[in-house]
Amino acid sequence: MIVYIALLRGINVGGKNVIKMAELKKVFEAIGLSDVKTYIQSGNVLFKSNQGEEFLRGKIEHQIEAVFGFPVTVILRTSAELEQLVSNCPFSEEELAEAEASTEAESQYVALLTHVPLQEKIALLDAYRGENDQYRIIGRDVFLLFNHSIRNSKLATNLYKLGVSATVRNWKTLNKLTTLAKAMD
Repeated sequence: MIVYIALLRGINVGGKNVIKMAELKKVFEAIGLSDVKTYIQSGNVLFKSNQGEEFLRGKIEHQIEAVFGFPVTVILRTSAELEQLVSNCPFSEEELAEAEASTEAESQYVALLTHVPLQEKIALLDAYRGENDQYRIIGRDVFLLFNHSIRNSKLATNLYKLGVSATVRNWKTLNKLTTLAKAMD
């Protein structure tokens, strides 16, 4: 069976679209997914299945809306894809050290996309790249590095211009999910 990580977009943020992780786990189990585990309240679910990504995403999104009454975008990655993402950080050690030294908050994030964005959409983000906000796109993942904070970043608030559904996770969360997924293999 394939180990998948589901990353839900926009739940439990600012008191909106609240889903308890125990209830979310039951939804995943009810649609036949096995070894379901959740990690923190931001909507990270690990599970096993032999079904394909597109089919699973549709099935999960449909069931979440049916149970909780609101639509939620689900981004899926396999354990192998997440492991590759974490091991292929495109930023240099110097870039990472500079960003970490200049902020009290997290500096490294990844926007995980449902599909690879079109080249003309990627070009729209260049206007928001600067010395404080950097990005690199590898396939369906946008690696983000902030020298100040993601909260005030024009780059972060304009990711929607890629025209692809996305959810953002910090680097520590992605590393933890990778470790949890490896343990399930």
